[in-house]
Amino acid sequence: MKDIWQKQLQNLLNCDLKSQFPLARSLNRKLKFFVGPTNSGKTYSAMKELKQSNSGLYLAPLRLLALEGYEDLKASNTKASLMTGEEQIFDEDAAHVCSTIEMIDFELDVDLAIIDEVQMLEDDERGWAWVNAIIGCPAKQIIMTGSVNALDAVKKIAHYLKEDLEIVKFKRKNELHLMQKHTLLKEIEPQTALIAFSRNDVLKLKQKLQKYHKVSVIYGNLSPEVRRDEARRFREKQSDILIATDAIAMGLNLPIKTVLFTTHTKFDGVCKRPINVNEIVQIAGRAGRYGHHEEGFIGATSKDALKHLHKEYSKPIRTIKPPFKVKINAQQLEGLSGHIKTKSLQKILKFFNDNMYFDGPFVASNIGSMITASKILDQKNNLKLEDKYMLSQAPITTKSTIILQAYDAYVAAVIKNKVVRYKPSITLPKKAITQRDLLLVEDEVKKISLYLWLSYKFPELFPDSIKASIARANFNRFIENSLKLNLKDERVNNNKKFGNKFKPRRRKRF
Repeated sequence: MKDIWQKQLQNLLNCDLKSQFPLARSLNRKLKFFVGPTNSGKTYSAMKELKQSNSGLYLAPLRLLALEGYEDLKASNTKASLMTGEEQIFDEDAAHVCSTIEMIDFELDVDLAIIDEVQMLEDDERGWAWVNAIIGCPAKQIIMTGSVNALDAVKKIAHYLKEDLEIVKFKRKNELHLMQKHTLLKEIEPQTALIAFSRNDVLKLKQKLQKYHKVSVIYGNLSPEVRRDEARRFREKQSDILIATDAIAMGLNLPIKTVLFTTHTKFDGVCKRPINVNEIVQIAGRAGRYGHHEEGFIGATSKDALKHLHKEYSKPIRTIKPPFKVKINAQQLEGLSGHIKTKSLQKILKFFNDNMYFDGPFVASNIGSMITASKILDQKNNLKLEDKYMLSQAPITTKSTIILQAYDAYVAAVIKNKVVRYKPSITLPKKAITQRDLLLVEDEVKKISLYLWLSYKFPELFPDSIKASIARANFNRFIENSLKLNLKDERVNNNKKFGNKFKPRRRKRF
């Protein structure tokens, strides 16, 4: 009996990943990789083919890009639906779907699919979604778009799948020049993007430069809607300077002439380190947008930063190496639970990470947000393992106490089968006074995104999706208006930080 148990466990732990996607395996797929630098037209060319297909998918790395793809198809008189974790726009007559990559339907076969920004398969938190899409997307033809550092990775996966791969190389449409002299802040010219690597540094620079320039800002904590509006202001010359984090490295087409790095170090979640050639190339490629400028320029605002750019920029781009990360799926979760006799999501994830073996260039990997969620979920009684798995994939950020508290409360409501009405945690004043005020509203927008995600999974328990969406629009409008103001850099952990009118509502967390 023990031998049978061991054999079953070994069969479970040895996984042929491609066999998990039978529909994709039945289609005799043709793979293409449109490879090239930023500003080379590869995504434009891929979208052109998508518009000519009878049915298709556009799989985007960001909700903002999924929305832009959807609007692009609609503008070309191609009927389309939009699918993201928190919003769905269905057109029953549409044969094309634009979605974030995690929302792919592996049972919907189409003629052509675009997998955008395929180099994201290296990402620690989300790389698994690109791996699954490349292996399992049920399309007769798949076009991947991405940078040259993903070329070997795509070749290895195609070889594993035994599927034909056509490589189409794209060249940058105009020249990019590395400047020889650093640029002082007082010397910056219109159509310049200043790059910092933290929200706080972006807002400090904004405060400093707003006296002399009209400024747009883009950083990761802003919602897609606000990022889009800030980009629009810069594009329409309502602002002449853009200050941004590396959030501009993907997906925003902006008429930037010059990219200036204000620092050559960043905190990557573990430590502060110098930026590498891959990061520099991805960001710098935004300079000299084709159709707006004949050439682009890369530089820095200090001698040290410029010296580092010259040193790194001469290096070859670092190639993405296997193994490629794979996330646990629902079937593996249930199987491992039965064999190691536990309903603890944490323990199962750890066992998966330590013992799972994949046929091919893949490795089992856990996701930080799932681990954080599992610690909350395992404390809850009467929660089925399948529900733990589903809830562990909610859009939560481990950096925000507000979001984690809301998540804890929402999960408790799911367990009790209790209806949760959307109630904002804060009352908006006419304007933000400090950066902390702004952060509070940014977190409230993320909390709304969490509510909307749950309303998609549990529509009867989270019925206020329309009300939450309207509130999100109001909060986003407040953020957009606040970003035009001069905010105080006040970081005090008491109620004074909210000003006289900006106070949290005395309500339940959800």
